[in-house]
Amino acid sequence: MHQPQPSPAKPPKARLDRFGLAQLAVVYVVWGSTYLAIRVAVREGAGFPPFMMATLRVAVAAAILLGLARLRRQRVRITRGELGLLAATGALLWLGGNGLVTVAERRADSGLAALLVAAMPIWAELIAAALDRRPPSRRSAASVLLGFVGVGVLTWPELQGGSRADVLGVMALLAAPLFWALGSIWLQRRRPDLGVLTISGWQQALGGVSLLAMSLLAREPLPRPTGEAWLAWLYLVLFGSVLAFTSYMGTLRRLPYRLVVTYTYANPVIAVFLGWLLLGERVTPWTLAGATLVVAGVAGVFANRD
Repeated sequence: MHQPQPSPAKPPKARLDRFGLAQLAVVYVVWGSTYLAIRVAVREGAGFPPFMMATLRVAVAAAILLGLARLRRQRVRITRGELGLLAATGALLWLGGNGLVTVAERRADSGLAALLVAAMPIWAELIAAALDRRPPSRRSAASVLLGFVGVGVLTWPELQGGSRADVLGVMALLAAPLFWALGSIWLQRRRPDLGVLTISGWQQALGGVSLLAMSLLAREPLPRPTGEAWLAWLYLVLFGSVLAFTSYMGTLRRLPYRLVVTYTYANPVIAVFLGWLLLGERVTPWTLAGATLVVAGVAGVFANRD
């Protein structure tokens, strides 16, 4: 009599890189605060045209990062092939992704911006499925959608109150996460043989060229920032670009992209928490429900990372 054969055990999930997780935590927290900083820097009367603000931001950050790379004896000179890759992905990330969000911050309220940018994990799943010719698992897709619904619940009170946005603002916010996901996945799959500081520096330097071109094409006036706008810009340079963007580049090397992209769900939660902690903003039942759904969605993505 034949004994039933036990079903083969599933292989254990690969352990996640601890330093990569620490870098992802930096991205969660710092980029959760940059929406407010961008808003302060480019709002009406701040004196900073959006593309010019972004150009100056990445130019200064690039100089700092490439200087640090040289001090740490990383290779700073890049080949023609690396130049093409970093220029293309830099344009997708900084002009298509960050640049469009910066423009939209003048045309749409932060709640709507957070919701539409949070579509990035959905774009990432679709792009990965197209490249791999394999649809995402049901559990993975459900986790991604759960996180997106959580952001919707989190921002619902603001949206219900009549969110301010025009057609160009909405189009920019729909396109930005698609461009950012394309640039990130392209860079992750090509993986140039360069240090993270060098990659971050060159990406921002080359992305800054495309931002400057857009500023000139849009005929933006010369910047005359207020003191408050300068402080917001400085925060974006040091924390948003030097610290968080370099951490983001590190996560692309150490973690699966579907985990990295969960920062778009976490950022609105972090932003609400910082508003409560630093500004005394009210936390509502919508806030708690949305945050719970976001955490559940992110946990699901981590659990189904394979």
